[in-house]
Parts: sequence; structure tokens; C-alpha cells
Amino acid sequence: MTARLRRRLPHSQLTRSAPPPQPDWRATLDEFVQLAKLLSGQFCYNFLTRERDSRASFSIPVRSSRMTPSPHPNPPPRLQRRSRGPTLPTGMVALLVGLFVIATALSAYLVFASVRDFVADWRVTALNINPTPVGQIGGSGGTGGSSGSGNSGGGFLPQKWSGADRVTILLLGIDRRQSETDHAYRTDTMLLISVDPVAHTAVMLSIPRDLWVEVPGYGVNKINTANFTGDSYDYPGGGPALAVKTVEYNLGVKVDYYVRLDFVAFETLIDTLGGIDVDVPETIDDPEYPDGQNGYEPFYLPAGHQHLNGHDALRYARTRHSGQGDIDRAKRQQQVIMAVRDKVVSLNMLPTLIAKSPTMFQTLNENVTTNLALDQILALALLAPDIPPENIQSVVIDYQYVTEGTTPGDPPQQVLIPLRDKIRELRDELFTTSAARPLPLTGDVKTLLAAEGAKITVLNGAGVQGLAQSTAEWLQAQGLNVVAYDTADRSDYTTSVITLYSGKPYTAQWLKQTFGVANIVSGSNPDSPVDVKIILGADWQVPPTP
Repeated sequence: MTARLRRRLPHSQLTRSAPPPQPDWRATLDEFVQLAKLLSGQFCYNFLTRERDSRASFSIPVRSSRMTPSPHPNPPPRLQRRSRGPTLPTGMVALLVGLFVIATALSAYLVFASVRDFVADWRVTALNINPTPVGQIGGSGGTGGSSGSGNSGGGFLPQKWSGADRVTILLLGIDRRQSETDHAYRTDTMLLISVDPVAHTAVMLSIPRDLWVEVPGYGVNKINTANFTGDSYDYPGGGPALAVKTVEYNLGVKVDYYVRLDFVAFETLIDTLGGIDVDVPETIDDPEYPDGQNGYEPFYLPAGHQHLNGHDALRYARTRHSGQGDIDRAKRQQQVIMAVRDKVVSLNMLPTLIAKSPTMFQTLNENVTTNLALDQILALALLAPDIPPENIQSVVIDYQYVTEGTTPGDPPQQVLIPLRDKIRELRDELFTTSAARPLPLTGDVKTLLAAEGAKITVLNGAGVQGLAQSTAEWLQAQGLNVVAYDTADRSDYTTSVITLYSGKPYTAQWLKQTFGVANIVSGSNPDSPVDVKIILGADWQVPPTP
């Protein structure tokens, strides 16, 4: 204190003025502690008590009579003139203001952390009602979703899916009931749903739960164990991620998204629609349908037209009490999905469901897991009216594509062994749109090709010098996106070969016609950096420039 005064005042003032009285810090601090207790509660009280004790432990350069209360019964006059109330040093006032700022910030952080932790516990992994920026999903064609900056004003307005690429979703139904809390479950249903938003076609492919496959990194097992294994061993992305990888590895189909739901979500969705209508092809009489509590809930449903609520629809989709067991069950599951689609489209229920969707997803956050954002789900749903029933192919991997077998071990397991050549042919038929449904190339062809934006690589397999480069330049002049050209693995191809790695129907159809190939090969590499690979054969010549 003295040193600071010497730097600020002239020497003459220092010699003529008496030293300023030292403040009674202990008394002032005690009074401030009482005020802090009243204003700030126990938090400030504890803090200042520690501050007072710490100051008392230091050697303060003032007279001891200033620090110790006088034993005289009458205090000095200076202490009697306190009628105006306590006077706080400027530093103490600043400290009090700082404490209030810190307490306010701490409260705000605790509220933020609580909300953050609550949202982090949601099981809907991409529940986002804000629009997803165009171009982040759905390939180069972007995605549907809301436009604008969010759901200000009257909420967000969903838009139809705008991507041009085929979108493939793995639907997983797990065998979990409302009262169960286990960490990992096997899948009761595995269904690939693939939509071509340009051709307005769709495919449903049911995968039997007992299909004997390679689970990448975990050996050979039934395909329905992939989700269980992923959750049990903390696979990155959990059970759904390992299930997706298993399907991609064994079927050669790129999966873009997944949706996993349990029995509660299934029943809730059906009941929200007011039930569904199905035509039951044959009477179902299952006296041993499980009730979920180690007992039975007999299920009887006569043949003919039936209206089913959520619980009965679940039993109809799950019962295996029929001639072909799992195969028949997979067909009924597809029938239920089509019944949902028909009801939503025929009664124009989409606006109502869209209005309810945020509440439904928050209600079902423990029952649904997906990597689709809510606006993506709604954008895909808006495509449903554009895809007529005759453009939806429903296929089950049945006994045309598998054979029954028994695994070694104790006890042995009854499994379905895939006939891989036949499954590969089925895959090529279903997931290569141009091979299954030739598209008419009418109107402005260049506009159609540019909209798809397929990435193409051209390889010279004919041994003709400069053929790959000249072909690449010619294709670019036609409006195609050729990203690379090179030499093929060999130079004795007699005919050209076109491999399609993703859904680019117009590009595939145009290339098929232009190069005169009989069929387009479906690529089995879901991580291919290009959409189309062209291997030029001896039958190809670059058309002359007009």
C-alpha cells in the first residue's frame, strides 16, 4: 500500500501527511460474511469463510491493536460512528458481483448439461426435425427434407426426397418386449427395402433369420445373430452397424440406412393408423404362440379379409405355424408392410402422420434406433404415392435360393445354407434397375444423365492405343461424368463389360444401348469410389464426331 502511494504522490505530501489509518480487515470481512450469507446463501458463506481464515494465516503489516478487539468495555469513538451501516471496500463489492456472475453462469451450464444428457440418452440416433442440408445424403443428388432455416414459425415443411440415387434401407425387427431390459437381442426380422426415386420403383427382399453366413470378424453364424453380436461386443455403431456390414458382405448390396424397432414400436405404429386390412390366404391356428412370459397365447385367425390392430398384426407377422415356417412368415411381414402403405396412401394420411411424427418419435425413443433423420424419413415417405403397387417387387430368399442343413456342434443347429450363385442372380435382377425394368429414354436424355451425375471410370480392355482416353472424352461430350480412365487388367476382352455399383438407372440404360451389351453386371463392392465401370472390348469403336 505504502509503495503504491509513493509512486503516485509527490514527496512533499508524503512528508507532511500522516499515514492513513489501516482498515480493520477482520471486522469488515466478518460483516461482509454476514451480508453474503443473507444475499448468496451457503455457497458464498463457505467461500468467504475460507477467505477470512486464509487472510488470518498471513502476516499483515498493521498494528496488532487493529487486528484484536480492545478489552476496554467502551470501544473507541471511531467504532461508535457506524450508524450509516457497514461500508464495504471496493474489492469486496467487486468480489460479490463476480460471485453472482459465476453462480448465474454455473446455473445456466447445469441446465444446459441436463438437457444435453437427456437428449444424448435418446435411442433414436438421428432424431432431427431440422432440415438436413442438401448434398450431405442421398448421393450426389442430395436429399429431400425441409427448406429454409428450421422450424421457426409454424414448424418445418417436409419435402419429397430429391436424391437421384437408389436408397436401400435395412429394416430390423428385434425380439424385445416392453418389460425386457437386456442389452442385446437377435433379430426376428431382416428386410431390405430399396427405392429408386427416379424410376419410381421399389424392392422388398426378406432375408431368413436362419441363413448361415459369415459375420465379418466373428466367424460363421446365423444372420440373425449379427445384431446381438454387435451390441454384445460393443462393435462400432452397435448391433445395427454389424448387421448392415453382414448383409453387405454376404449379398453384395450397399445399404445406406437402417431402422431397428421392437415389438412396442411395431404395435404403436399400427395402432396409430387405426389398424390395417389384410387378406389372410389360409387359416392360422397357432396354440403355441409365445406370450412373452414363458407361456402361450393361442392365436387363431380365419382365412379371408381381416382387420388387425397392432397386437394382432404383430402376431400375424410373427407366427411360424404354417407349412414353410420362416418363409411363410417373411411373406406375411411383407404383406403387412404393403397394407400399411396402402392405408396411408389410399386415405391420404400422410399430412396427419407428418404432424404427429415428432411426438411419435419422442414417445418411441426407447423402441426405435435409426441413422435416418426425421426429415429424411418424411421425405422418403412422401415418395410412397409416386410408386404404384405394380412397381413394387416383393421377394423372399426361399428354398429356390437356399438348402437346409445342420451345423456340427452340441447341440447342432438347423440352418439354411445359401446357394450363392442363385442369390447373386437374384441380387442382380432386383438391385440393377435397368436389368429388371428397362426405362424409356425419352425427352432430354442429357438432362436425365446429368441429373444422375454417375461417376464413371473407363478401362481399355481391347489393347487399342488411346482407346480409353478417346472414349472418355466422347462420353464427356455426351454429358456424362467420367472421372478416370486407365488400362484394364488384360487386353483380350472381345466384348465390352459394364459394371453398375449403385442405382443409376438412366445412365445404365443409356450405356447398355450405346455399347450394345446384353446385360449389365451388378458390382459387389459397396465401397466403390465410382458408380459405373466400363471395360472396353474389341467390339467397341468411338463414334465419329458429327
